[in-house]
Amino acid sequence: MVEQAPTLVGQSPAFLKALEETSNVAELAKPVLIVGERGTGKELFAARLHYLSPRWDSVYLQLNCATLTETLLETELFGHEAGAFTGATRRHLGRFERASSGTLFLDELATTSQRVQEKILRVIEYGEFERVGGSNTIQTDVRIVAATNEDLPTLAHEGRFRIDLLDRLAFDVITLPPLRERAEDILLLAEHFAVNMANELKRELFPGFSDSATKILMEHDWPGNVRELKNVVERAVYRNDPDNLVGVIVLDPFDSPFRLNKKTHQVHEVVSEIEDLEFPIQFRQRVDEFEVSILRAALEKAQFNQRKTAELLGLSYNQLRNSVRKHNISRIEEDGSG
Repeated sequence: MVEQAPTLVGQSPAFLKALEETSNVAELAKPVLIVGERGTGKELFAARLHYLSPRWDSVYLQLNCATLTETLLETELFGHEAGAFTGATRRHLGRFERASSGTLFLDELATTSQRVQEKILRVIEYGEFERVGGSNTIQTDVRIVAATNEDLPTLAHEGRFRIDLLDRLAFDVITLPPLRERAEDILLLAEHFAVNMANELKRELFPGFSDSATKILMEHDWPGNVRELKNVVERAVYRNDPDNLVGVIVLDPFDSPFRLNKKTHQVHEVVSEIEDLEFPIQFRQRVDEFEVSILRAALEKAQFNQRKTAELLGLSYNQLRNSVRKHNISRIEEDGSG
């Protein structure tokens, strides 16, 4: 059975724009770079590029570059000859060879070494490579689709990514919007995941979300994006009485009064520090330092989102802003839009 382009759910302008860009570039054989935060669906857009292209009936291979060491990644991409290294008892065909006439999706491309990047560049430019331990040049006709959640131009500027490879990959760049910029899609996606989960549980129907559950879904910032939403919704559905509206939304499955964390140790450390104090001290200075440490810890936990940070600290949005300005904590001004 021939596979089809994956179903992508959404109606927000930012999502539809990314979808249109994907459809437009799909018919070309050029490399495409997909950029987006974790959980935004980069692998689904990559698959869509393949199945909407003239190569739809040929091979489609995927590889997460972050899961392999440099040596293993090199042999997995380019293959190796028998005897190329200890344990290489027979020839291995790499992904570039096996994906010829089709598409190769390279996820987490920013994690690759300069050596591997150079060899990928040669494949893009000349359509050729050698297996590890071999001397014969092998031709391949493969379309490369790469994905990353890093800012590659910055990495290239810092010398951590080959700028010539970036130039070749960036024939077209599809930037996927985070879920917090797709407010119109949150409930649409939640319903989609809930119905699928109800079907998986062999339930006759999905009764829907309560008003309180809907409010939680709409107000959460979704740092894990669509993947996080899917997990949260599926967990809520399977825990719910199938005859009632879903009313309980657990955003953090680790949240528990018995959670194994550092809070107890931190309390003991604070007490120990107080006991070890040698007076006299600068009281105001010590209090300010303690307040800054709490603010920074909360900001990092909330990924520098101001409103979420305020919630974690039991402050109003304006109270948080005043505290940040008081202590001149600049990163929230730069990164933490409300």
